[in-house]
Amino acid sequence: MSLIDAAFSRSRTVLSLLALVLIAGLFAYVTIAKEARPDIAVPNIYVSMMLKGISPEDADRLLVRPMESELRSIEGVKEMRSNAFQGGATVLLEFEAGFDADKAIVDVREKVDAAEPSLPEEVDKPKVLEINLSLLPIVVVTLGGEIPERTMLRLARNLQEKIEGISSVLEASIGGDRKERVEIIIDPLMLESYGINPAEVLSIIRRSNRFVAAGSLESDRGSFAVKVPGPFESFRDVWEIPIKASGDSVVTVGDVASVRRTFDDRRTYARLNGRSAISIEIKKRTGENIIETVEAVKALVAEESANWPQGVEVGFSSDESRFIRIMLTDLQNNVLAAVLLVMIIVAGALGLRTGLLVGIAIPGSFLTGVLVLAALGLTVNMVVLFSLILSVGLLVDGAIVVTEYADRKMIETASVRTMGRRESRRLAYAAAAKRMSWPIIASTATTLAAFLPLLFWPGLVGEFMRYLPVTL
Repeated sequence: MSLIDAAFSRSRTVLSLLALVLIAGLFAYVTIAKEARPDIAVPNIYVSMMLKGISPEDADRLLVRPMESELRSIEGVKEMRSNAFQGGATVLLEFEAGFDADKAIVDVREKVDAAEPSLPEEVDKPKVLEINLSLLPIVVVTLGGEIPERTMLRLARNLQEKIEGISSVLEASIGGDRKERVEIIIDPLMLESYGINPAEVLSIIRRSNRFVAAGSLESDRGSFAVKVPGPFESFRDVWEIPIKASGDSVVTVGDVASVRRTFDDRRTYARLNGRSAISIEIKKRTGENIIETVEAVKALVAEESANWPQGVEVGFSSDESRFIRIMLTDLQNNVLAAVLLVMIIVAGALGLRTGLLVGIAIPGSFLTGVLVLAALGLTVNMVVLFSLILSVGLLVDGAIVVTEYADRKMIETASVRTMGRRESRRLAYAAAAKRMSWPIIASTATTLAAFLPLLFWPGLVGEFMRYLPVTL
């Protein structure tokens, strides 16, 4: 009660604080990070092992079993599933919801390192990957057109590098591309004419494409670093590899084989308007604003495309910012509709002044909630927006009860006519606030108690639904 008396005795201070909260809440609503889904840790970690050419049966025996024997000792694993296929195998670990993701990823990597010596030497280094919803692509940029594939790939890689330079972008990965390779086709007749064994050519090429640490050479004038030609740096390096020397004559790879630049077999496909293309999947950093990130990407693509050759087409797909804009528009429309409808109904039943007071309560409470979300470091997502829309209908009850009681008190005071009109309003609203404070607190508490069990909802769904009672 003393808090209510203090608020009425310092009305200008309270109004200034209300204006400050509204302005700060509006600023927080504009700047707060907006995402399509809550940023939660999915309790799944999987290990990928690739060995080109291995059969599913051998992958199960040589890859899956040694890895499973190490991973099964990790604490907190709810279920472990494996899959062996042509060319590799995967092991999926499912943990209990609410697990410590950092500790789990460290434990899995330690066990993978322990199992690695038991795997075949030819297997690629196993990859430990964490499933994170915030790391899903927020937009896909697709490049297509009637231009050479190598030119398209060069443009895509340059664009990828510049997109990753945006501070809010975590990664930009290319899809639909093919790795470049140098293909050497040996001519048997030329080898026979020079008296060269084909196995000798292969051995020389392999030895030439290695890094050699030659160290340094000590002399009276000091120490000099010795550099030995290492891995190939250009197409000409392969062409000029010496194979056989006789006097001043040297036989190179180019003399006995045709060397050409080509691509690996295609493993991923991307299409734009029915034609082959190259896609760039863009992922944002955790906690960054999707709308601002996508706008920055589109602005960069528009700037870079001005310097591209004629015929290059650009397309955007899987744009999550559009979905978020729709959700935000729905939220704004619901809030505005609620304010207008409530004001009309209350004004028709209780008067214009009461309708305006009740109408102010809705955006005021809404912006205050957004300000608290920003202070707690939360983001605006589909669950948060749903809870905000739900809370709009719960806000007006308390305001209607208080204003109606105050109007009744003003009518009683007016009938007595012992004080001025302004003083009667002040006393009436103070009495209404004191009389209705505990009933409104109790009513709000019961509403919150109905949603409180959602905090203890187990499993992955519970991780999503926890945002609902927190926001309310």
